[in-house]
Amino acid sequence: MVQILLCTKKIKSLLRFQYFVILLSFIFYPAFAQNDYQVLPTDQGTLNVGFTTIPAELFAGDTAKLQIDFLNTKTNEIQQHIDYKVTVTSKGETVFGPILLTHTGEGSVKIPVEVNASGDYFVLIEIEGILFQPIPLETVSFKFSVAEAHSSSESQNGGCLIATATYGTELAPQVQQLREIRDNTILDTNSGTAFMSAFNSFYYSFSPTIADWERQSPAFKEAVKISITPLITTLSVFDYVDIDSEQELVVYGIGIILLNFGMYLVIPTLIITKIPHFGRK
Repeated sequence: MVQILLCTKKIKSLLRFQYFVILLSFIFYPAFAQNDYQVLPTDQGTLNVGFTTIPAELFAGDTAKLQIDFLNTKTNEIQQHIDYKVTVTSKGETVFGPILLTHTGEGSVKIPVEVNASGDYFVLIEIEGILFQPIPLETVSFKFSVAEAHSSSESQNGGCLIATATYGTELAPQVQQLREIRDNTILDTNSGTAFMSAFNSFYYSFSPTIADWERQSPAFKEAVKISITPLITTLSVFDYVDIDSEQELVVYGIGIILLNFGMYLVIPTLIITKIPHFGRK
């Protein structure tokens, strides 16, 4: 009976992680809805300009991506073929640019900028051409803020504890795959950054315990490996697609969630319902 109770406790802890996968769809959408996206007209009103930073929450030492969308004032759609300059200042000093007059055919750009100090930053966008035609200079300005650098707690919570314990080393291909997906795909968007913040709060509440059990029990370690292999396999989809927007991340994320929902819901439910009957025999 004691062994049954211990087994039940381990399975329930493991299933907390699996059920969280099912709940991702409820976390992704609010994170996307909270995206800090500003739209302002130029000083002459010829264009609207959309602006945000990726990630939305910045800390000193980060590299921010300035997302700039040039919008048609009548249709509110992306206006293609814009000639522009960008300058970023903070505390009265120029920290980026001004870049040379640059042409964007797509009408939407992402510009990496290092933010080495906390405080307020100001982005000046100068527009000098539309549809290959020069126009009198028009400008628009945006402001974003940078917080103090992360504390050391982030580095303590940066590892894939369960996967590392399962595959024996952080250098295992499966662990590297998870880390690359997190760093290069999920954290590259505002919704992904918000999601990871919520995910880490939940994940690190139980993952150290499961990792310890794996190191103590080879059988439990193999059970975890079998359990997380389908999840890692479905996440490999991110290795073969180009995600260029918040919407695309949400679409692919929900698709993977539904796929995992189908794989993980029925079997865990059967296990949980059968354990009480097994204990009464």
